[in-house]
Amino acid sequence: MRRKIVILNGSPRKSGNTSALVKAFQEGAESAGHTVTEFFLDKMSIHGCKGCFGGHSDRDCPCVQQDDMNQIYPAVRDCDVIVLASPLYYWTMSGQLRTALDRLFALEEGGRNLLRGNGTSSVLLMAAEGYEFDDAVLYYDHLLEHLRWNNLGHVLAGGNMDAGDIQGKDELQQAFALGKSIS
Repeated sequence: MRRKIVILNGSPRKSGNTSALVKAFQEGAESAGHTVTEFFLDKMSIHGCKGCFGGHSDRDCPCVQQDDMNQIYPAVRDCDVIVLASPLYYWTMSGQLRTALDRLFALEEGGRNLLRGNGTSSVLLMAAEGYEFDDAVLYYDHLLEHLRWNNLGHVLAGGNMDAGDIQGKDELQQAFALGKSIS
């Protein structure tokens, strides 16, 4: 069955190690016949959530703020799998990804809960200089539990300081295989 996959790429580097994981995952998913849409968040204008509770999930663009999240909302509403991709910054996901995740709350306002329990699945892709992913994975696990998303797995690639350090490492094959395994 063809799946619609949305990738929220929270890396600030288009040619960085996280983006290499994203590319490998996308190639695997597309080779299995899935449709993949990537949002490179660092190049988008996305403002922080105002906590205003003014969103309405029944609107195409549910948030009161009108910015580039308006491109993401329809894709997320319509997808089967959401991939969260980020470098490890201060033991968690990047600000670019966290800001977009905060803004997805607008899809829950107005009583429709378009994010929760709708059969959505998720994948986590992360790259880092070190190997201390525990806090980021704990946050990811809590997020999935709250939203009732299915965890399809993750690829955590440590030991990657400079852009390109991930080249030739097993984690790229793992990301490809994870993308290909989506069913």
